[in-house]
Amino acid sequence: MNRRTFLAAATTIAGALLASSALPAAASGAAAGADARAARRLLPEHWQQFVFAALPAGGGQDAFRVSGGRGRILVQGSTPAVRLRGMYWYLKHVAHANISWAGEQLRLPGRLPAVPEPVTIAANVPHRFALNDCNDGYTGAYHGWDHWEREIDVLALHGYNEVLVHAGADAVHHRLFQQFGYGDEELRAWIPGPAHQPWWQLQNMSAFGGPVSRQLLDRRVELGKKIVGRLRELGMTPVLPGYFGTVPDGFAARNPGAHTVPQGDWVGFRRPDWLDPRGEHFRRVAAAYYRIQRELFGDSTMYKMDLLHEGGKPGDVPVPDAVRAVQAALLAARPGATWAVLGWQDNPSKTFMGAVDRTKVLVLDGLSDRYATVDHREDDWLGAPYAFGSIWNFGGHTALGANTPDWAALYHSWLTREGSALRGIALLPEAADNNPAALELFSELAWTPAAPDLKEWFAAYAVSRYGGRDRNAARAWDVLRRTAYGTTRADSWSEPADSLFGARPGLTVKSAASWSPQRIRYDDVAFAAALPALLAAGPALRRSSAYADDLLDVARQVLANQSRVLLPLIKDAYDAGDRPRLLDLARVWLERVDLLDALVSTRPTHLLGRWEADARAWGADRAESDRLAYDALSLLTVWGHRSGADGGGLHDYANREWGGLVGGLYRQRWAAYFDELAAALAEHREPRPIDWYAREEAWTRNPGRLATTPRGDTHRLARQVHDTLASDPYHLVPHLVTEGGGPGRAAPLTATLTLANRNGLAPATGLRCTLRVPAGCTAEPLTPTTVRTLAPGETSAVTWRITRDGGPAEPAVALRALTVYRVGGTVGHAPAFRTAATALRAATRTGSQTGENGGA
Repeated sequence: MNRRTFLAAATTIAGALLASSALPAAASGAAAGADARAARRLLPEHWQQFVFAALPAGGGQDAFRVSGGRGRILVQGSTPAVRLRGMYWYLKHVAHANISWAGEQLRLPGRLPAVPEPVTIAANVPHRFALNDCNDGYTGAYHGWDHWEREIDVLALHGYNEVLVHAGADAVHHRLFQQFGYGDEELRAWIPGPAHQPWWQLQNMSAFGGPVSRQLLDRRVELGKKIVGRLRELGMTPVLPGYFGTVPDGFAARNPGAHTVPQGDWVGFRRPDWLDPRGEHFRRVAAAYYRIQRELFGDSTMYKMDLLHEGGKPGDVPVPDAVRAVQAALLAARPGATWAVLGWQDNPSKTFMGAVDRTKVLVLDGLSDRYATVDHREDDWLGAPYAFGSIWNFGGHTALGANTPDWAALYHSWLTREGSALRGIALLPEAADNNPAALELFSELAWTPAAPDLKEWFAAYAVSRYGGRDRNAARAWDVLRRTAYGTTRADSWSEPADSLFGARPGLTVKSAASWSPQRIRYDDVAFAAALPALLAAGPALRRSSAYADDLLDVARQVLANQSRVLLPLIKDAYDAGDRPRLLDLARVWLERVDLLDALVSTRPTHLLGRWEADARAWGADRAESDRLAYDALSLLTVWGHRSGADGGGLHDYANREWGGLVGGLYRQRWAAYFDELAAALAEHREPRPIDWYAREEAWTRNPGRLATTPRGDTHRLARQVHDTLASDPYHLVPHLVTEGGGPGRAAPLTATLTLANRNGLAPATGLRCTLRVPAGCTAEPLTPTTVRTLAPGETSAVTWRITRDGGPAEPAVALRALTVYRVGGTVGHAPAFRTAATALRAATRTGSQTGENGGA
C-alpha cells in the first residue's frame, strides 16, 4: 500500500467509526484480555472502569476509538496494544494523567470522567519502531522481567508496534557455532558480557566482559521468551536479530572451503571476522541460525541487521552480491520478512539499496533530525520505505533536550509530500528511560494528522504531566520548550551537551564524551529560570514521581551547566599563576560535585549502586557476579580496555550524573587534578601527567560500597541547588581585551573589560571595576567603572585608556582588571588578566591615577 492510499484509508476508517456507535465484538483468541491485564498493571485502582473491544483494521492501518460515560470508558482498537494507545489518549486528554518511562502521575478521581465526545484516531504510518541496538547496553543489560514488563506496557501506551529484542541472542550463537566446530567454553569466552553484547551483534567487537556462564545464557533465554511472548500477546512485533555473517575466530580453518573476511579494528577493538555470504557455508550457518532462533523464540516478520556497520570491510566480496545473499537467506527461512536496517553514517549505501529487494526492507533513519542536509530520503534510498527517527540521547547521558522544532517542521511535511516513502517513526535514543517529554512528543507524531504547535503542546503536557493547571509549572515548561527542547539540527547535532563534571580532567575540555557537542546548544542562562518556576508548583502537583523526576532533571541540568562557566575561570586562574584563586575555584567545583551527587541520589533511577546490584544478581557464582559488575560498570567509565578507552576515545562515552558515580569516580578525578595543578604552581613546574585509565580501571573494579536505596528529599535538594546558585558569585565572567598601542605607533592603548552575568537565577549588583597597570603607566577610564545591576544574561563593558607617564617605550604591558560585586548578598571577585604587546610612549594626561584606577 502506498503512502497516499494509506492516509486515505486512515481518513475513511476514522470517519466510519465516528458515524458508528455500535459496540464491536469483544477481543477473542490468544490476545483476549491482554489489554485489560496491562490496564490492571498500570491502573490497579481504575482498570475495571475501562472496557476494551476489538476494532477491525481497515486498509492495513491501526486505529482506536474512545467513548463512554462516567466510570465506564469504552476503548476500541485494532490490537491490544492499539487499545492501550487509546486508553492513554484518554488518560492524557480527558483525565490529565501521565505514564512514562521516567515517572508517572495518576492523580485520578474515584470515578473516571466521561469522554466529552467520541474520538477516533488512526495511525498515519504502519511502522512504529522502538529501541536502538545500543539500548540493551546503555539502558541496562541486567534488567529483569519487572523492568521489561513495564517497558513494554509504556511502549504500547505510546503507540509502538515493533520492538527490537536482543535478550537471548547470545544463546542462539552459543548453540549455533557448536555445530560448526567450536566448543562450549571457547564460545562462552567469545560472547561478551551482556552490557557489551549490542556491539558484538553489530560486529564491532567480541570477548569482553566474559566468559558468560551457561546459567546466564539460560536466564537470558527465559527473559527473551517472556519479552517476545508479551509483545505477541499485545499484538506487537518482536524485531529479532538476523544473521549476516559474524563468525568466531578461525572459522575457515575449522570449516574447510569457507571464505572469511577480516574486519580490522573498531575504535581499539578487534572486530570478528565476516563470513562471505555468497558461499554454501553461509547458507548453512544462516539456516541453522534461524532454525535455532525459531526453536527458542518463534518467528517474526521483521529482522534487524546492519551489514558492514561503522567501518566494516567488504574485502573481495562485492557488496551487491553480499546484500542479495543475506536477504535470500532471511527470506528462505522467513518468507516475506522485512529487513530492518539502521540509516547511520553512510549506511545503507545506494549500492546496498540497489541490490536489496526494497519492498522487503525498512530503513530506520537515525539522522532525520541530525543534519540539515538530510532532506529527500527517497533519493538517498532509491524509494525504499523508511522511518523518521531520532537519536536524542547517546550513551545514556542524563542531559535534557531534543530537537523538537525539527520534528514539528519535518515529519508531516515529509509524510505528505508527493512520492513520499516515509512509512514509520523510529524511537532510537541509545538509552531509553530519559527525556519523557521527548518520548511523548515524538511518539505522537505517528498519531496526529498535522504538525503540533509546540507552544500549545508543551502547555498541555504540563497539565497532564502533573495533573492540573498551574501557572508556575506552565512557565517552567515554556522555558524548557524555548531552551533545551528548542534546539535544531542547524548545528549538526541531535543530542544535548553533556556535563564537564563527568569529563576526564583538563583545563580545555569541551565535552565528557569524545563525540558529544562542544558547547551548550541553547541559552543556559534562560534555561535556569525553569528551576524556580518548577519549585513553585503547587503542593498538590508535587506528589507524583513525574514531578520528582522532572524537578531532579531540571535542578541537575542547571547545576551541570555551571561546569562550563567554572572551568574557564579555573583555567584563567592557573594561567595567571594565581594559586589562591585556583584553590578557591577548585573548592567550589568540588562542592558543586558533592551537591550534584546528593541531588541525584534522591531518586532510585539515578543510583549507580542499583546498576551494579542488578548485574551482580545475574551471576552464577561470586566470580561471575564480579565479572558482570565490571561488565556493567566499565561500560559507563572506561568502556573497554586501554586501547579502546584511550586510543579509541571511548572513555566516558556513557557518562551520566548518577549517585555514586558523580561523588565517586568523577570527584576523585577532579580532586586529583586540582591537587596536581596547585602543586605545579607552588613548585614552579609543569603539571605531571596522570594515567587516567589506570585510575578509572582501578575504581571500576573496586568502587567501594555503592548505595542501592535513595536518600534525601528531591524537593529539598533542588531548593538547595537553587539557593546555592542564586547566591553564587562564580557566574560573572570577565574578559579583558586591548586595542591600539602597537609597535611604532604613538596612539594610546585602550583596554576593555567585558562582564557577562551567566547566573540565570540572580543579578550581580554593585559592580566596581578597577584596572591595575605597571608602574609608570596611567589608566584613565573612558566609561563608568561601576554598574548598579547586571541582570541574568546581561553584559556590560568598561574601557580605559593607558599611557606612560614618561621614559622609553615598553615592549609589553601586563594588565589586571578586578571586579568586586555581590550576588544575593555574597561578595564576589572576578579578576581578568591580559599582557598587551605594545610600544607605549609618554603622553601627558590629567585626572587619572597611576598604577591602579579605582573608578568608584
